[in-house]
Order: sequence, then C-alpha cells, then structure tokens
Amino acid sequence: MSKKINKIVLAYSGGLDTSVILKWLQEQYQCEVVTFTADIGQGEEVEPARTKAKLLGIKEENIFIKDLKEEFVRDYVFPMFRANTLYEGEYLLGTSIARPLIAKHLVEIAKEVGADAISHGATGKGNDQVRFELGGYALMPDVKVVAPWREWDLNSREKLLAYAEKHGIPIEKKGKKSPYSMDANLLHISYEGGILEDPASEPEEDMWRWSVSPLDAPDAPERITIEFERGDAVGINGVKMSPATLLAELNRLGGKHGIGRLDLVENRYVGMKSRGCYETPGGTILLKAHRAIESLTLDREEAHLKDEMMPRYASLIYNGYWFSPERRALQALIDETQKNVTGSVGLKLYKGNVILAGRTSERSLFNTAYSTFEEDSVYNQKDAEGFIKLNALRFIIAGKANPS
Repeated sequence: MSKKINKIVLAYSGGLDTSVILKWLQEQYQCEVVTFTADIGQGEEVEPARTKAKLLGIKEENIFIKDLKEEFVRDYVFPMFRANTLYEGEYLLGTSIARPLIAKHLVEIAKEVGADAISHGATGKGNDQVRFELGGYALMPDVKVVAPWREWDLNSREKLLAYAEKHGIPIEKKGKKSPYSMDANLLHISYEGGILEDPASEPEEDMWRWSVSPLDAPDAPERITIEFERGDAVGINGVKMSPATLLAELNRLGGKHGIGRLDLVENRYVGMKSRGCYETPGGTILLKAHRAIESLTLDREEAHLKDEMMPRYASLIYNGYWFSPERRALQALIDETQKNVTGSVGLKLYKGNVILAGRTSERSLFNTAYSTFEEDSVYNQKDAEGFIKLNALRFIIAGKANPS
C-alpha cells in the first residue's frame, strides 16, 4: 500500500466475493467504504445488496444502488450495434460493453463523495480488471485502484468461505450452487468454469438460462418486424419502445425460439485462451436486422469501410478502450454513416435461426430501374466495357512483358 486511502468506492454485488472484499478493505486499508450496485438487467434483485452492506457496517449515505438499464442499452449497447460489432467473428461482447458503464459510475460516485480510490472484484487472470481500471484512469486520472485479487491470498472458494465465517459475513444459500461462473446483464448471460474448462466437453442443457434448445423450440416460425431510426431499433411490430424495453422483448422472443447460443474459445487480453458459453438472443436478432436495413440504406463504400473498421472497434471494446480517443473517433465516423439507416425489417424466428423476411426504407438506395434483369431505359450496358479494360490494363501489360 503506497499511500493512505481515506475513502474507497467498491463495485458491490452483495455476493460472496464482493462481500469478502468489502470486509477485507475495511480491515486492510482501515478506510471508509462506499458501495455501488448497478442494475443493468442481470435479472436478480439488487436491493438485497443494501441490506447486506448495512450488516457489514456501511452507512446508509454510503450505499448507492442505480438502475442503469436504459443508459446501458441507449449509450453503450446501441452505439456498439451501429458498428455491427463482433469480436473474433462471433462474440457480441455482452460482458465487455457493460464494464465502462460501471467504471463511469464508480468514478462519478467517487467524485461525489470525495473518495480517493475505487475497487472491483475482477481477478488478475481476466479481462475485466483491465476494463474497469482503464475506464477509471480515463475518467479520474489520479484515482487509486485497489484490486484485492491481485493482493490477497484468498484464492479459492474455500478460503473465501472461511474468511466470511471468521468475520461474520452472512452467506445466502439458495439450494445447489451453479458449477459455472456467470455474468448477466440485459444484453447477455455468460458461463465459464466447471466442465466448460475442457473445450472437448459439450455444455449441459440445464446450464442455459434464457433460451430453450433449438431442438425443443416451437415448430412454427414467428414473424416480427423491427423498426429503425438513424441506426437504432425503436419499435417492434409497430409498437414504440424504450431501448431497454425493446432489448428485453427481443430477449424473450429469441429465447423462446432457441436463438443466440454461442460456444466460444476466445483469446483473452492477458494472453491465454478461454472457453465460454453465451446466450445473447436479443442481440443476435438485432444484429441481423441492423445489417439488413443497412443493406438498403448505406452506400457501398460506406458499408465496406464500416466492415473494415469493425474488427478494430470490437478489439477496442474487448480490451477496455471504450473511453479512448480512437474509439470516440471511430464512433463519430460510424454514427455519421447511420443518418439514413431508417426503415423496417421483417424477420422469422425459427428453431435457433433468424430468417430475413423483407426490408423497406424511405431512404433506400435500391433502385429497380437500374438493377432489374428486365429491359431498362437508364443503364447502358456498353459502359461496362471501358472500366473493365482500364482495370485489365496492368494485367495485359504484365502478361506481354512476362509471357507464361
């Protein structure tokens, strides 16, 4: 500990890990602890965290619980989806995109209460430590970050439980504990650990929480329409919805039809490979629909440029650079391309599949007069001869100079 910490804001879930961290911070740093619990749609009650914090000696004025679901989808998920973002071609970044939001509010609370440090429960093996801390330093350059998993020796569940028992930390027991490490928010739920640590093992069916198996999904497809304005989904089947409500409804619909399951071995920021499983039903539907409306409304070179930038943009989010100048610059460019991405997309949801069923837009660049295979009066097919010969010129010259 290089300097005295007077007050620290802890990202607090109320679970075993962060409850132990709370007590450990009080004990090791002899400082005042402020707790922050974010509701980002994880599907569990967050108010019990207040009771738990009080039991551990936290003053009422030092307990912060915020409903961030709308901000999460509006300001983080939707901007990411405007870029059609996928990490390593598959992962919809459900965990990655939530961390900068939590870091932002950790810092805001720290400034509000006059804290000089923030803390989190991410381990020294994973990516979340990077995301939380880069966000913290970007928004509060002089902040001190305390990462207990990099300092203490409580490196097993048994040691955590023993510490909890020794210090009178109540541990709720709700039946059989899941063998998986899970993270959930309104965009996705992830699973790691247990049998998933063997990439050869198939996930057990009872692991999945949000979706039925595609094999057990309804035998008839369900038709839906998603409406877009300037790149963001704004309604389903003609009903306008807030960002969080819309994503929650797409999760319900997608889960019902077995959509959005992913089994992935990914490359972590810290250098190791990690196997995880993910459920992202609403995001999977949204990505398909957004690409479909862009196919009508984006200029060819705009679309191609976006596709070239997307892997870099995805890596920036995955690696914790949400608040970086380069991510902001890319976002500005991406958002500029979305000014005409307005219209409706029809989809059929069927046994794990999202099937395109038509799209329409008043800003459509699709012009039947030019693209028809029937006789037209606007396109001179002879015009193609010139650009073909110009593009072939270097091949012709090279072929003459170096005959095979």
